[in-house]
Amino acid sequence: MKQLEIVEQDGIVGHYLSVLKELIAKRSIFAQQTGLSETASYLKEVFQAAGAQVILDESYAAPFVMATFASAKADAKTLIFYNHYDVQPADRDQIWTSDPFQLDIRDGYMYGRGVDDDKGHITARLTAIEKYRQAHGELPVNIIFIIEGAEESASVDLEKYLAKYRSTLVGADLLVWEQGIFNQKGQMEITGGTKGIVTFDASVKSANVDIHSKFGGTINSSSWYLINALSSLRDSRGKILVDGIYDDVLEPTKREMDLVRQYALVDEQHLRQVYDLKLPFLTQDQDALLKTLFFEPSLNIQGLQTGYQGQGVKTILPAEARAKLEVRLVPDMKPKKVFQQIQDQLVRNGFDQVQLTYTLGEEGYRSDMTAPAILNVIDLAGQFSPAGVAVLPTTAGTGPMHQVFEALEVPIAAFGIGHPNSRDHGGDENVKVADYLTHIEMIEELIKSYE
Repeated sequence: MKQLEIVEQDGIVGHYLSVLKELIAKRSIFAQQTGLSETASYLKEVFQAAGAQVILDESYAAPFVMATFASAKADAKTLIFYNHYDVQPADRDQIWTSDPFQLDIRDGYMYGRGVDDDKGHITARLTAIEKYRQAHGELPVNIIFIIEGAEESASVDLEKYLAKYRSTLVGADLLVWEQGIFNQKGQMEITGGTKGIVTFDASVKSANVDIHSKFGGTINSSSWYLINALSSLRDSRGKILVDGIYDDVLEPTKREMDLVRQYALVDEQHLRQVYDLKLPFLTQDQDALLKTLFFEPSLNIQGLQTGYQGQGVKTILPAEARAKLEVRLVPDMKPKKVFQQIQDQLVRNGFDQVQLTYTLGEEGYRSDMTAPAILNVIDLAGQFSPAGVAVLPTTAGTGPMHQVFEALEVPIAAFGIGHPNSRDHGGDENVKVADYLTHIEMIEELIKSYE
């Protein structure tokens, strides 16, 4: 049966696609403080209609939704789904073929802001629960959805919600993370970790006003001062030149390196093709590329702003210069400690005029991919991924996985409905209809495995 015929003829799938359509229409953007309460309230209605016990907690900046489907089994284990309803903006700086806030299904794909990251995962998992109950009756496992509304902004206040509901959530058998992909080989990826991050602003003020550039040989400008300061923090190969910053890095085990060698489909040629790269690579070989990408920190400049950028020429020495920076962290590195190390290094390097402002931070985390509940997921995945299953101990991206594990102490595995060109955070965010349907079947089978 064709994909769209399944969608049209399966009442449960169709119902939750209509829910997804409504979710995508809601512009729930934490960064712009819009649509959060409305979307959380809608989710409460959806889960209550499905028979869940729902808590909608608006104690902090972004409302938190916790929906529980209780099993009748006295000794039932607990399965947690972590998701988020907030999305990235879809403003005019991005190109979309259709309205980003209207679900559009065409040519075997579904398009819309949040269809992959992360609203589509919510409705796919709800669909699986309804389909299991229709076929088998009572659930063999307790299922709890925890859905936050600030994941795209460093999960503001998530740790407070987790502490508040820890007694309900702790001791679960497995937590299924927000999302995942089928890689370019068509293999379902199962991952167990994320990098951390610390972001901060840097600024320099060299004078009260811009100065005529005839003094450029005698007066230091904010621009040169900041550029030299930032350059002092990293060498030409990307190594961070900050004393002690590598001391806390959790080195990968042999098995973890072997897994990324086997399953991480990332190499120099692929990256050059995807991004049409013009500059040389910082790493010298494939092993170095993989270790750096997955297991080492990196210092990155997100943006620079200084001086005149208008039409023509303006001969000045800018009085102010600013930059936004980040360090991608790995497990055992602490965001605020790294921030302080960078501040101290700038002073040692003679750049005490650079003012740093901490903006956000999350720690990194790597799952034990040999945990029994995760091995069960890997085994089940083989039924739904004929091309094979790719198991990775971490991704190179960032998320609040460490916060969740620290609070709940539960094995975490990520898998989902995305693919390498799902364009999360970008224009024409999309998932394949086939992958959406496969995820429903996979979650059904995961529930069944608890019988």
